[in-house]
Amino acid sequence: MILLNNPIIWLIILIVLLVVEVMTLGLSSIWFAGGALIAFLAALLGADLYIQIILFLAVSILLLIFTRPIAVRYLNGRTTATNVDSMIGSRAVVTGEINNLLGEGEIAVNGIPWSARSEQEDLIIEKGKIVEIVKIIGVKAIVREMKGE
Repeated sequence: MILLNNPIIWLIILIVLLVVEVMTLGLSSIWFAGGALIAFLAALLGADLYIQIILFLAVSILLLIFTRPIAVRYLNGRTTATNVDSMIGSRAVVTGEINNLLGEGEIAVNGIPWSARSEQEDLIIEKGKIVEIVKIIGVKAIVREMKGE
């Protein structure tokens, strides 16, 4: 029982969790590292093993519940749409008639040709029309005809 109540065990767990976090950078184990730190401090102060385990679990869960949403929002809030995602909302010119029933359609976005489908299944969009890209599915742009363009 002396080995299990050794603060070094919590220190090793803390280091392993921090190494995993640094290697993954996915906010996956940092919450448990916080719990291990508190359990390590409790062990240094001579707390019983059961108290250490309860502190580890409680602090880990509290950190996970209360700080993870903030951290995820902060980190994901700075992402910028790139490549294909940046095309959504852009305008394009129909270079080949878009007919979903025949599986035909092509647009040009910034001079680059893309396969395209209409957002409305039964709508045929003629060559030369201006469309807006509403989403990308696989390698096809899903478009909506711009009225008055």
